[in-house]
Amino acid sequence: MAKELKFEEMMKGLENIIDELESGEMGLEGSLKRYEEGVKLLRLCRKRLDETKRKVELLLKKNGKFALEQFKE
Repeated sequence: MAKELKFEEMMKGLENIIDELESGEMGLEGSLKRYEEGVKLLRLCRKRLDETKRKVELLLKKNGKFALEQFKE
């Protein structure tokens, strides 16, 4: 079973990919491969953020009852 990456690890991976792409030192094929990896990481990050947001919404209480509140960014 593959180890599940922490959010911070995924963000660091995205930063590394961006740095590599911005350096301009990779060829087209290498850049495309890294870009695709970055898109996958970005999707995982968004999924994790959405899951966390839902958990926070479920934990908010109002007047002794659970109530959804608008997420403040």
